[in-house]
Amino acid sequence: MTPLDPTGRPNRPVPATFLAGPGTSPAEDREDDDQEALPPRAEGRANAEREKRGSDAGATERRPSASDPERPEASGRVTALPPRASTSGALRLPEAPLPPSEVDRLVSGQHHDPHALLGAHPVHGGTAIRVLRPFAERVVVETPQGPAELTHQQGGLFTGLVAGGELPDYSLLVSYPDGEPLRQDDGYRAGPTLGELDLHLISEGRHEQLWRALGSHLRTVDGVAGTAFAVWAPNAVGVRLIGDFNHWNGTGHPMRSLGSSGIWELFVPGLAEGATYKYEVHTRQGWVLDKADPLARAAQCPPGTASVVTSSTYAWQDEEWMARRARSAHHRSPMSVYELHLPSWRPDLTDYRAIAEELPCYLKELNFTHVEFMPVMEHPFGGSWGYQVSGYYAPTARLGSPDDFRHLVDTLHRHGIGVIVDWVPAHFPKDDFALARFDGEPLYEPADPLRAEHPDWGTLEFDYGRKEVRNFLVANAVYWCEEFHIDGLRVDAVASMLYLDYSREGGAWTPNRHGGRENLDAASFLQEMNATVYRRCPGVITIAEESTAWDGVTRPTDAGGLGFGLKWNMGWMHDSLVYISKEPVHRKYHHNEITFSMVYAYSENYILPISHDEVVHGKQALVSKMPGDWWQQRANHRAYLGFMWSHPGKQLLYMGQEFAQGAEWDHEQGPQWWVLDEQWPAHQDHLGVRRLVRDLNRSYLDTPALWELDTTPDGFRWLDGGSADDNLLSFVRYAADGSPLVAVCNFSPVVRHARRVGLPRLDGRDQLWEELLNTDAVIYGGSGVGNSHPVKADPVEWDGQPRSAELILPPLATVWLRPAR
Repeated sequence: MTPLDPTGRPNRPVPATFLAGPGTSPAEDREDDDQEALPPRAEGRANAEREKRGSDAGATERRPSASDPERPEASGRVTALPPRASTSGALRLPEAPLPPSEVDRLVSGQHHDPHALLGAHPVHGGTAIRVLRPFAERVVVETPQGPAELTHQQGGLFTGLVAGGELPDYSLLVSYPDGEPLRQDDGYRAGPTLGELDLHLISEGRHEQLWRALGSHLRTVDGVAGTAFAVWAPNAVGVRLIGDFNHWNGTGHPMRSLGSSGIWELFVPGLAEGATYKYEVHTRQGWVLDKADPLARAAQCPPGTASVVTSSTYAWQDEEWMARRARSAHHRSPMSVYELHLPSWRPDLTDYRAIAEELPCYLKELNFTHVEFMPVMEHPFGGSWGYQVSGYYAPTARLGSPDDFRHLVDTLHRHGIGVIVDWVPAHFPKDDFALARFDGEPLYEPADPLRAEHPDWGTLEFDYGRKEVRNFLVANAVYWCEEFHIDGLRVDAVASMLYLDYSREGGAWTPNRHGGRENLDAASFLQEMNATVYRRCPGVITIAEESTAWDGVTRPTDAGGLGFGLKWNMGWMHDSLVYISKEPVHRKYHHNEITFSMVYAYSENYILPISHDEVVHGKQALVSKMPGDWWQQRANHRAYLGFMWSHPGKQLLYMGQEFAQGAEWDHEQGPQWWVLDEQWPAHQDHLGVRRLVRDLNRSYLDTPALWELDTTPDGFRWLDGGSADDNLLSFVRYAADGSPLVAVCNFSPVVRHARRVGLPRLDGRDQLWEELLNTDAVIYGGSGVGNSHPVKADPVEWDGQPRSAELILPPLATVWLRPAR
């Protein structure tokens, strides 16, 4: 029966007929048509499929030519080969041939240890030198004793016996048809580039800098510069390296297996930065899979899918920021986050460096403390917004190089802006070039199909119980913080990780070992990730997007919690939006939905998110959720933001909502910046909302009562949370030194004159209060109703306070009061 590859397409095992018979010449090997002479792959042999493997230049199936300028060996051309070597020189007979069965395995890509055959090896009578150069016409070994020509044995394998007991220092002169000879070093002389400590840590699942061991790395081995490759594929029967440097034919680049570690390794001399590559994985089922490097630190720009050899030369200039971050206490510090989608924030800015010219200044103008990027990791489909990741260690090439992304982060830091990135360890796409069934069998995903498939997104979940997979993800979290100076990781879809029955009907999920629904492996992984990040990366904060009542999401791991720093308050977001979307006449029936969040406000450390999820897929933009005419919609929008910024918890607002754009976010068009242009009839209305967000952030930063005691009940007290019929609520926030700020929200469309509000006693000063902020101010597009002069608190007990004052409350507005200065 013809086996199927992981995508369901029929495929054939690599046939032995590809190998040339004993005694044939390389020229005879090439007599057949190119397409027939090369082994089949799971992706097929058509050029269109070849383009999926790598760059256009390397995707077309063709035989190498010595005159091809793209050949990496071209820099080693020599003007002439020495004359045909005789047996009286450095080369001696016999020619040290290998058994045909060994050559078959080697040339077909199914040998676990090609280094045991290739390179230089002491044998009886001298040193055997064996070189695999498919399509070569002639290979000459240059040794201190002189040149000697190797003999072609089979399938591109050249062999010879060099006199002497010691392993010689040698190089190769390789000639291809119709081309000049090329001088090359032999990578099969090199020992493994992974040390025993690396292999031990990987086998234990504890290599916290895994990206320094696996993947591709520019290295110098025994004085020879090149690139070392290493990949984990424990179920493979063979792995070969393919890329633009060998025209996507891996015959000459088989990798060696490093024992029980499951790692395959190869050093390629002369291979420089910018080379594109993949791993050709030969499976136990007879498939041949071309896979991108899971640890690649750079990737081709989609639709290309190859990995790219890279190294960083970036010189960071954010030392002051990093030192200050290490001393930070997030829960007692202000955090106002602007969330954005990098490719669409400003579609005219097409790379990281161009964005770095605009974004920091915009954020500083609006007084945000942090920016949160939707996933920047490489992903094949732009419509996923980055949430279906194929390259966990590579910033997307759509906007530039990894160092370009470093420049963006560095620039933001030098402007005083922290950087949070969305991180997606919950699931990954099924694309056949990426992680799915990486070595022909479930590897990164669970073998149990009831646990492997994510029912909502058509993706695969990670196997959190496998130590190598946990290591891959934990090290990835550390990688973004250490290599890119990221200040926070917002972990996507945590709820889907924690529950085995998430979005699954009865019978469609497998219980844990205790018979429960909790994914114990996922919980353990999240604890390990958080503990490792906080230990290694001082000042970094992790944030969970988690929407259930799982206990202890932000409790420290040593106290049994998951260890996150903050959790998205999805309950507050849902309930408050339900309330504010109602017509004011109906809000009294939903009053508990605007107040209920304070029942559990201190059960976790929260951030209040108005994120991208709330302004797409028919949910409408924030201002469009509001009832009433255009004026009332904007007034509700402003009042809601005033309530949000004064509620306990950190703040997050998605791009476009800071100026009340009316349309849902479109990832292809980005925010509707044109509504701020003078030519737009309502541009002053939109500018007014943006001024409010600027001033909300500025007042927030200047008022410790709004953030210093965010996570303790001492920082909040209701004044009046029960005036449902009037659509009113008021509360007081306290700083650590007792300094108060009073917030009063009037969610009705009528002005409340002489409304008495309880006020805390101000010790040792006049009992005068003044407006710090009024969302109904004319500058924000409001009606200008309010308290323009300081208000004196009378010794009249009210709302449980010893003093109170009669205030004018503007319609559909939030007012902040502080002690007069």
